[in-house]
Amino acid sequence: MTTDHLVSLDWLAERLNDPDIRIADLRWYLLEPGRGRTEYLEAHIPGAVYLDIDTDLSAPPFQGPGRHPIPAPEAFAAVASRTGIGSKTHVIAYDSVGGAYAARLWWLLRYFGHERVSLLDGGWPAWVAAGLPVESGEVTPPPTMFIPHPNRAMVVDADTVDVLRRDPRVLILDARAAERYQGIAEPLDPRAGHIPGAVSAPYADNVDADGRMRSVEELRARYAALGADRAETIVCYCGSGVTAAHTILALARAGWKNTLLYEGSWSDWSRDPARPAATGSEPWGGEG
Repeated sequence: MTTDHLVSLDWLAERLNDPDIRIADLRWYLLEPGRGRTEYLEAHIPGAVYLDIDTDLSAPPFQGPGRHPIPAPEAFAAVASRTGIGSKTHVIAYDSVGGAYAARLWWLLRYFGHERVSLLDGGWPAWVAAGLPVESGEVTPPPTMFIPHPNRAMVVDADTVDVLRRDPRVLILDARAAERYQGIAEPLDPRAGHIPGAVSAPYADNVDADGRMRSVEELRARYAALGADRAETIVCYCGSGVTAAHTILALARAGWKNTLLYEGSWSDWSRDPARPAATGSEPWGGEG
């Protein structure tokens, strides 16, 4: 059975008591550790568990590529089992920023072999604006058994990206904000700029002003204009491999399944002084 990448507010509101659904709150703030969990405890969608990008959905920084390495299979299985995600569970993930962080769980579950996962379109802001029910406090569901089946074919490393970026059949997309791509600002990583050859494609443009995913037609037009329709392979990266998952989800909705995640992303690439960096608005601009 095919699972939709997105579900609506009404769809979820009608299924809050469905035992086969597990709702996951992914609110997270890069420069404010703990804020997402605090907000969750104050109010969340009824029945939702909280999952933290740093501690639940990543290995420790640089114990693998970049700031948010993919967690070890046994570590992810423990988190999924503890939060009530089993083999038949339909996971609904949400956050407060258009799915930017919820998509990390969407991608990880699929990476570990679990296809039954969707994002709540509009997320927490839309749920609250619609006046739908909320609750406070921690949710501790009965534990389940999650058996991971990691698919390393979904991931590439820096050496592979260095080869692929020179291949005209490959499109490399940078999901970060334009100012980070251009090298105007770099608040986190050792160097500013982008991987030479990469095309700027900020993930934030996948959603509208209300934080809802743009239509399939809009997404298809956006990524076709960036070269997706001419590419045999599309490599997506961001700062540390988190928001690039949102781009992979948007591409999947638009019909492109030939995507790979550069796990360490810019936080991995920029740490190596031997790796070149480009600046400016063009893919190969200012390479050095």
